[in-house]
Amino acid sequence: MSINNGTYFPPASLDELIEKFPTPSVAKTVRLIDYLDEGVPGPEHFTIGEGPVPTLTLDGDGDILIQVVAMSADPYLRVGIKPGGGKNPGDAMNGFVSGFVLASNSEKWIPGDFVGAATDFTNIQVLTKAAQAKTMIWKLTGFLDAEHLSYGVGILGMPGSTAYGGLIDVLKPNKGETLFVSAACGAVGGLVGQIAKTQYNCNVVGSCGGDEKGAIILDKFKFDHHVDYKKCDDEAALAAALKAAAPDGIDMYFENVGGMHFEVAMSALRPKGRIAVCGCIANYNNSSANADGQQASPGGAVSNRINIGNMIYSAQRIEGFVCMPWLTGQKGNFLSDMAKWLHEGAFAVPEETHFQGIENWAAGFQSLFTGANKGKVVIMV
Repeated sequence: MSINNGTYFPPASLDELIEKFPTPSVAKTVRLIDYLDEGVPGPEHFTIGEGPVPTLTLDGDGDILIQVVAMSADPYLRVGIKPGGGKNPGDAMNGFVSGFVLASNSEKWIPGDFVGAATDFTNIQVLTKAAQAKTMIWKLTGFLDAEHLSYGVGILGMPGSTAYGGLIDVLKPNKGETLFVSAACGAVGGLVGQIAKTQYNCNVVGSCGGDEKGAIILDKFKFDHHVDYKKCDDEAALAAALKAAAPDGIDMYFENVGGMHFEVAMSALRPKGRIAVCGCIANYNNSSANADGQQASPGGAVSNRINIGNMIYSAQRIEGFVCMPWLTGQKGNFLSDMAKWLHEGAFAVPEETHFQGIENWAAGFQSLFTGANKGKVVIMV
């Protein structure tokens, strides 16, 4: 758990926060109605459960009561609602949230502290001491202000720490190398490319669909090249587009998509090239059954090809990872570094697509798979 305060903003007054974000009179939770093995999830697959507002108990030493202001909707959650993915009908959906502490029985937290956590999508909830020990939770006090609490599920949350850790510690860029990023206009991809440009002077090629998103990564994020995958009908066309942008191949690939993007990146990877794998959204809506009808991975039955023999003498490396070590402060200096770069204006904050109200969480989630979003999807509770 990361519990140190930042130094960029003064602590918020609890009274001012409650005035800005009135305390809910009902606890509301996003719940799964039924499994969805294949296809795009939508509002019909989720419901909002209601219950009484919880309170802290006298014997709850270390517990905190938090009010959630922003909820995240992320592609990886699609895996959890498949059969065998971890969720059951009626279960609460959970993921990354940000908000503030309403009441505290913990010496580590005071009312008014800004908090980020991985927990249920419930608008007001108690995080017990035991629950805090088992999940990701980080203090955002001093790193942002009340107007930008959405950053706690974006640039100062899971997407930011994924970009930070995946680029700096997994890919380990060298000055001037060429980086290819899929889903480059997304919450993670946009940050990966910008950190690579501003901190390592890399040549950055980004793949995203359409002229509008292409303009964002070129003009706002300062990528060097845009590959429009929507204009590529097959793997050969995508390979040709990447070769046009990076004729000498690539040194690094940040994988958010899977499918033909991985095949093309692997074929363009230079000796000593590295691939960081944190997502494969291209497969998430596929059936979890394989060609024989047997249960395969809940992440989707489509797999990618790897010629391991080619990797030996070329000393190439593929590594999967998750954000936890950087988000919780076990590795690196994510919060302090990212807040510093943000405060200095070192790069542009990736786009955010906001949905208003917990009732619209499912619509926000759906937008991830239809392309209706730009950058980070945030549900402002």
